[in-house]
Amino acid sequence: MCQNCQNDQVGNAPYRVDHVGSFLRPKELVEAREKFAKGELSKEELTKVEDKLIAELVEKQIAAGLKGVTDGEFRRAYWHLDFFWGLNGVEHTQAKIGYPFHDEITKPDSADVVGKITGENHPFVEHFKFLKQFEDEDFIVKQTIPAPAQFYLELVRDAEHIEQTFSVYPSKEELFKDIIAAYRQVIKELYDAGCRLLQIDDCTWGAIVDDNILNIISKESGLTPEELRRELKREFLELNNGILEDLPEDLTVNTHVCRGNYHSTWACSGGYDSVSDALFEKQKVHAYYLEYDTDRAGDFKPLAKVSDGKKVVLGLLTSKSGKLEDKDEVIARIKEASQYVPLEQLCLSPQCGFSSTEEGNILTIEAQWDKLKLIDEIVHEVWG
Repeated sequence: MCQNCQNDQVGNAPYRVDHVGSFLRPKELVEAREKFAKGELSKEELTKVEDKLIAELVEKQIAAGLKGVTDGEFRRAYWHLDFFWGLNGVEHTQAKIGYPFHDEITKPDSADVVGKITGENHPFVEHFKFLKQFEDEDFIVKQTIPAPAQFYLELVRDAEHIEQTFSVYPSKEELFKDIIAAYRQVIKELYDAGCRLLQIDDCTWGAIVDDNILNIISKESGLTPEELRRELKREFLELNNGILEDLPEDLTVNTHVCRGNYHSTWACSGGYDSVSDALFEKQKVHAYYLEYDTDRAGDFKPLAKVSDGKKVVLGLLTSKSGKLEDKDEVIARIKEASQYVPLEQLCLSPQCGFSSTEEGNILTIEAQWDKLKLIDEIVHEVWG
């Protein structure tokens, strides 16, 4: 069996030809969600539209040669907040201001703790069950959720959030304990529903590699930027590894790391050097989906710290633009990365999803499929 075919057997995720998870929302879905928000469409009617479009998306993913198939995150407004809102003890709130990206500020939607955080009956489990029905021997359903570290960062994003969070939880230890327990409950329910491929999406590492961001937030913490980075690395590992302990052996858990992806803009800059010890050596995942579409992500040298033969999915093609990358340049970068991680442990994908929020990136639906087609062509040239 050829090396590429062997890697692409269902169950060997990640795959040579891969993707992060979200896809651009079709016009029909955008209009249905707008009508639902105005009260012109019932929840049942919206779900029917979502179901139809997700079924169509599954067929398109299969046709594109993808082995790990998602629902495109079509039922979400955000890649992360919808999951937080689905936890018990958490409410949909508004921050004073959205997150600052390079050219835009996001909407101020946020999440606050209002009671004990638990994970029972999370709506994502029912979403997964719908998608699971399409699974067969040729592909596996991939469920994406935001990292617990991302949830924690949301709960302490500003002074108002910090005050609210610790009015409910008297200590960080109790907060972390309940976050981990809630996540483990959701993962258990997903597993019981048949989930065997889980992806933890995480922008926290991408935030703390940015020295400018650390300089700003360290002033309020009383720590130096490096002291703060060390403390946050420890906390992120405690949370993320806390949900990964003693999981079933047949559950594959990978993680995706990027520096922000909103309406084709970005939030952070910095290479992986300053977090590689924690992220690549100590985080207990099976594989890493890594942003590498611009020099904002630095070079490949930190990949030398990837431990235990783990796979790395190189996000060398951008989801932020419809312009197709030069095939030879991408192949050259794959070969460069193979100096640090063996070629047989490398895969290829866009650096992030095409629509991390419902707004989507600025490219056409046709262009997103062209990106995946190019990935497929490159993979066959490199791996055969």
